[in-house]
Amino acid sequence: MTVLPKGSTIRRDAGLYGYERALKRVGLFPVAGVDEAGRGACAGPLVAAAVILDGAIEGLADSKLLTPKRRAACFDAIIASGASVSVVSIGPDECDRLGIQRANIEALRRALARLEVRPGYVLTDGFAVDGLGVPGLAMWKGDRVSAAIAAASVIAKVTRDRHMVEQHGVYPAYDFATHKGYVTPTHQAALAARGPCEIHRLSYANVQAAMEARKA
Repeated sequence: MTVLPKGSTIRRDAGLYGYERALKRVGLFPVAGVDEAGRGACAGPLVAAAVILDGAIEGLADSKLLTPKRRAACFDAIIASGASVSVVSIGPDECDRLGIQRANIEALRRALARLEVRPGYVLTDGFAVDGLGVPGLAMWKGDRVSAAIAAASVIAKVTRDRHMVEQHGVYPAYDFATHKGYVTPTHQAALAARGPCEIHRLSYANVQAAMEARKA
């Protein structure tokens, strides 16, 4: 489904919880939001989260708009609230094998399938997820207009960031604790000097270029 069901029109001033309230009014609940983190990174996993909220979360917003401290606080609040939460990680090897677009869809699908509570409607950030057996809506910048998607974005990003900090301890030369596997000048310099490590995505152009340069 690419449009909202009849009777669930959203006002411009409805706020972050407007979609969830509107869908509940027409009997489509609980509402699950799903989002991913790490699509643009060239190292580390792709992490997807699905969330069905159980009440409002103070200070909740798109994870990219929150400070690390505020994200961590929202993460803890979501978990403590009784929300149904599922997290799935797809490693670099599988990202290379599937291609990032297919890996992204697969991660979203797996996260939704692992929710303990079956959703009545699914809101996704950017990508439609087919074959779920329930209606849903793919939303542009959904993490800024839907509370469930914003919550999923927080869970996915905090989970992935913490993992990359752990990987920094294994591969300190790449400074994963700072850039979390995304492409930065510091990361590129480390790739050029050392080549990729075991958690780099070898199908990415910048990683391939670093490997070719070291062969020359």
